[in-house]
Amino acid sequence: MKNSSRRGFMGKAFGAVAGVGAVASLYAMKKSWDPLPSVKAAGFTTLDMSAYKDNELVTEKWRGKPIFVLKYTPEMIASMTEKQKGRSIKIGDSYYLVNLGLCTHLGCIPGYNPDEKSFLCACHGGQYDFSGDVTKAPPPRGLDIPPFKIDGMKLVLGEEGPEYKKMKESGVTL
Repeated sequence: MKNSSRRGFMGKAFGAVAGVGAVASLYAMKKSWDPLPSVKAAGFTTLDMSAYKDNELVTEKWRGKPIFVLKYTPEMIASMTEKQKGRSIKIGDSYYLVNLGLCTHLGCIPGYNPDEKSFLCACHGGQYDFSGDVTKAPPPRGLDIPPFKIDGMKLVLGEEGPEYKKMKESGVTL
């Protein structure tokens, strides 16, 4: 009689230890699959749009990529076509270019000419207007617009807001 009660106790104790070990293993596996906190933090970048000056290109960084931010001058806004307005982001009373700073042809970084209000990719001579739309080939499309969400006078890169979704649906960006 003593052996069976001891055997039952040992079986239950082994089962409990195995159960705790299984739960701990599953927890460790799940934790290893989750992105690191530093990776999660790198996914979003918040830009204060009130800090930018007219016709002055600023290069920010998001997920290790250059982001071009350009606040349009009143003259640029007055001369905008509907296509250029569709590629621009309006925050408050101002319009902005916010694009990945990589040429859509081969990934070079185009330079901005503030006098001509245009971008030139020196690798193969591709040109873009101030809204990031192609004006001279070989780039196959305009500069890509990163996912964004407008939050007052701030722009949150990495989060898809309604304005971005509208641009994506209309084919302005990928």
